[in-house]
Amino acid sequence: MAPRPDSLVLGPDLTVSALWSGPPRARVAIGLAHGAGADMRSPFMEAYAEALGDRGHAVLRFNFPYKEAGKKLPDGPPTLERTMRAAAAHLRARVPGARVVLGGKSMGGRYASVVAAKGEAVDGLLLLGYPLHPAGKTAPLRDRHLAAVTAPLLFVQGTRDALCQLDLLRPVLAPLAPRAELVLVEDGDHSFDVRKSSGRRPEAVFAEVLEAIERWLGGIV
Repeated sequence: MAPRPDSLVLGPDLTVSALWSGPPRARVAIGLAHGAGADMRSPFMEAYAEALGDRGHAVLRFNFPYKEAGKKLPDGPPTLERTMRAAAAHLRARVPGARVVLGGKSMGGRYASVVAAKGEAVDGLLLLGYPLHPAGKTAPLRDRHLAAVTAPLLFVQGTRDALCQLDLLRPVLAPLAPRAELVLVEDGDHSFDVRKSSGRRPEAVFAEVLEAIERWLGGIV
C-alpha cells in the first residue's frame, strides 16, 4: 500500500508534511521521526515505515520544521519537542484506542525519549540508533533524562555506531531494566549498514532488525 499524504499541525502558524503507512486502524500506532541529516523520505525512514505498515501497524512519519523549510541546521529543542508532542496527539486522534509508540532515527528517537521523560503519554519508545554522544567524542552523554521514562524502550544499535559506544550505553541501560531492551546489529554503523567483510547481506540485516521490532511491539500489545 502506497504511503498516504498527511500533515502535522504544530500550531496556528506552523504545519509540516507527514506520511501514513499501514491500515487506517491498527492495534499499534507508531510515530517515526527522522534523524538530523535526513528527512521523512530518506531510504531508511521509508524502508522501516513501509515494512512496519505492511505488518499491520499504523505508521506516521513526518518532517521537523527545519527540513520542511529546506534548512540543514536542526531546530532548537523547544521546536523539536513541540513536533514530537504534536505527532503523539495526531496518532491518538487518528487511531483511537491504539498503543502509541514514538521514536525514530537518531535525533528523532532522542527527542521522542525527551518528551516521554517530560510526561508525554506513550506506550513505548522505538529508538533506532540512539545518539548517546557526539561522533568522535564520549561526552557529553545524552542520557540524564532517560531515568524519568516509564514506558518500555527498545534501543537498536549497531556495534560500530560512532555516536553510541556500547561500553558507555550498557551502564546507562542497566538501571532501566527491565523496561529498556537493547538489540545489537553486529558490525552495523549508525544506520545499521554492515561491511562486506562481515559476510552479511543488507537484506538480512534489515529483516533481523524488523523481527526484533515486531517481537518488542508484540510485548507492548
